[in-house]
Amino acid sequence: MSDFFQNGRIGTLHNLGNRPVEELEAELLEWSKQKPMCLVLPCLYSELEGPAMENIVDELAKVPFLDEIIIGLDRADEEQYKKAKKFFARLPQKHSILWNDGPRLKAVDKVLDEVGLAPQQLGKGRNVWYCLGYALAKGRARAVALHDCDIVTYKRDIVAKLFYPIAHPTFNYMFCKGYYYRAAGGKLNGRVSRLLVSPLVRSLQQVCGHNDYLDFIDSFRYALAGEFSMSMDVVSSIRIPSDWGLEIGVLSEVNRRYSDERVCQVDIADAYDHKHQDLSADNPDGGLSKMSTDISKSFFRKLAIQGTVFSPEVFRTLKASYYRLALDLVDRYHNDAVINGMTLDRNKEEETVEQFTKCIMRAGEQFLNDPTERPFMANWSRVLSAVPDVYSRLLDAVEEDTKEIG
Repeated sequence: MSDFFQNGRIGTLHNLGNRPVEELEAELLEWSKQKPMCLVLPCLYSELEGPAMENIVDELAKVPFLDEIIIGLDRADEEQYKKAKKFFARLPQKHSILWNDGPRLKAVDKVLDEVGLAPQQLGKGRNVWYCLGYALAKGRARAVALHDCDIVTYKRDIVAKLFYPIAHPTFNYMFCKGYYYRAAGGKLNGRVSRLLVSPLVRSLQQVCGHNDYLDFIDSFRYALAGEFSMSMDVVSSIRIPSDWGLEIGVLSEVNRRYSDERVCQVDIADAYDHKHQDLSADNPDGGLSKMSTDISKSFFRKLAIQGTVFSPEVFRTLKASYYRLALDLVDRYHNDAVINGMTLDRNKEEETVEQFTKCIMRAGEQFLNDPTERPFMANWSRVLSAVPDVYSRLLDAVEEDTKEIG
């Protein structure tokens, strides 16, 4: 609770555990009359068969204040789409499923591709982008939240705490990031956040000089959390990446457009555990290797936009600085684990740091070799300008899928 007195750059709303979720939901239900709220669930079909999703749907069925739930379904054939419709049918809230692999939504994607605005990379970012576009097309929601679909410790408190700062009538927040303590099964988790993002941000400060953007990122307790909420005004204007840099990319856009006073973070869970990615040391295009490379590039792109000049020499210096800082943090994490009665494999931690060091250098090489790379998808204001009927196309595609397939 070291920052309880709000010494950081952004507001931090702590979870002191003294308010039942029913009280939060009662207030949100009242506020929802003026500010309808929409929850977006980007998921893979395989997650419907995993250990988390059944409980997530059961918990969401108890949430009284949501106006709508939008489910983005990836990697599903027609039979799996039908099964997904049955799976989510028990939700009492209005809900829509975007069958992203279906012919109707692919037809919308083709129209956007013809004007150069279709997302070029498959994955969570593209899924989220279409879900947010659909929410804008519906035109009802005034606030939207997202969370991942692999949270095995899920409780409906997460939704209430995510929406509360955005929906409260006297708060001034436009964007809210969730955070939580990443530990489960007696082990510290969150390797990419602990061993890549934190030391990389501080290394960039050392090598490139003091930077307000890096200070902003360093203010978040868990910058890589997949849980966040925002006003619909934010949704229409931000550009998000299609790669693994989604969470950092969203924070970068929010930092560019809004003052710190309009941004906060909120403690959303006492316990949080989800699916863990493989390190993929032998596969640079998979698992944490791909994730850490994309995240590193997202930092380099942002700093380059602000005028930072990168070169092979700068990246070599950054590598040395990062490696030393990351190893120092391993010592701190070990001490934190011990005092809390947890285990931490220092050898694996240092192996992870070594792998992330390679990923940072790979990201630097890719950045220098292709400085014109455009990982960001267009914001929906631009899409609407280029394809004026895109919203009606989206609405029709989802409605026809819902009616005709099932």
